[in-house]
Amino acid sequence: MTAIFITATGTGIGKTFVAAGLIRHLRTAGCVVDALKPVATGFDPAAAGASDSGVLLSALNRPVIPAEIERISPWRYAAALSPDMAAHREDRLIDFDALLEFSRQAVAARGGTLLIEGIGGVMVPLDDWHTVLDWMAALHIPVVLVAGSYLGSLSHTLTSLDALKRRELSVKALVVNETPSSPVPLADTMETLSHFAAAIPLLTLPRLPDRAAEHAAFESLATLL
Repeated sequence: MTAIFITATGTGIGKTFVAAGLIRHLRTAGCVVDALKPVATGFDPAAAGASDSGVLLSALNRPVIPAEIERISPWRYAAALSPDMAAHREDRLIDFDALLEFSRQAVAARGGTLLIEGIGGVMVPLDDWHTVLDWMAALHIPVVLVAGSYLGSLSHTLTSLDALKRRELSVKALVVNETPSSPVPLADTMETLSHFAAAIPLLTLPRLPDRAAEHAAFESLATLL
């Protein structure tokens, strides 16, 4: 039984894809698993099934209904902006202490594996004083970092790893989710990262449909947890 925080080097990198894939893998293996996406922006109730929260609920085989959305994502905002900006637009700021208490209670009550999906990248602001990194550091649970293979990802990835290391957070794995149409070959990205992140397990998720490769990646990730 464990709790894992899934974060990324930025927005749209693939946190939800990784979380949902891991959920399905664990459920197929007969494991008890739950997931939270406490903070969500760009949320449209009319398209809840396509939201990150809806994708996680579907992977959990839970109904995508308002009560379930509220259970896993109590802080939801309409604007597709950083949480601090989206919250200011609605004059409904995130109470950082309440967010921590919500997360800690979920960790304490877990009956199996609990995945907490963050929002955006490691340093995305939650309010005027706190970032996602502060949230992770306060919880102090192991982290899975999701990165891409786009041009510029190397700097973003190594910067994220450095920030996590400085807060003494344990990175269970670095998952590189191949970026569509990237001019940088996935293999080259992995080769470079292997020199700078040799102590961290590196996993790849190829963009082209490859069920065997995907299964192997999630099997390795599940084992690392």
